[in-house]
Amino acid sequence: MENKLYTFIIYSENVPGILSQITAVYTRRQVNIESLNVCASSTPGAHKYTITAYCDEPMAKMLTAQIEKRIDVLQANYFTDDEIFINETSLLKISTPIMLQNKNVCKIVRIHNAHIVEVNPIYATIEKTGITNDILELYNELNSTGCVLQFVRSGRIAITKDFTEHLDEYLAEREKQRKDI
Repeated sequence: MENKLYTFIIYSENVPGILSQITAVYTRRQVNIESLNVCASSTPGAHKYTITAYCDEPMAKMLTAQIEKRIDVLQANYFTDDEIFINETSLLKISTPIMLQNKNVCKIVRIHNAHIVEVNPIYATIEKTGITNDILELYNELNSTGCVLQFVRSGRIAITKDFTEHLDEYLAEREKQRKDI
């Protein structure tokens, strides 16, 4: 099977050490994590981990099953890009003198719908939000002009295209089962 980029969305209780347990699953299976984003979720008391990794589908299923075995993990799912809405944010620090000398720099920024958030005599800060390919394309074009001083991008953030959050459905079903007992 062919490796492709999967996005894993994992929900857990907010307890110390859970991130280490989750990443250990990838390490044991020798799967490299491409990006990782952790934040509080829209569900009170639950944290959301968005992890991307290249693997084949059987490995994605295995990773998800292994992660869900962790006591503090509420739910884990994996998705392909067509099943989710994705975004990243990047910041680029570019040389103001080069930007002023080379009019293409501002043109590149405008073409890519990026935003200049700060300018001073030494550097300008550019922000670009979008999908990974768009961000890397902006970086590569600006870098070819020799103006890039620093570059950073966030990990992927993602939401499913489903109407409701998978975790909410799971928690509602779990609560129903508790009441039936």
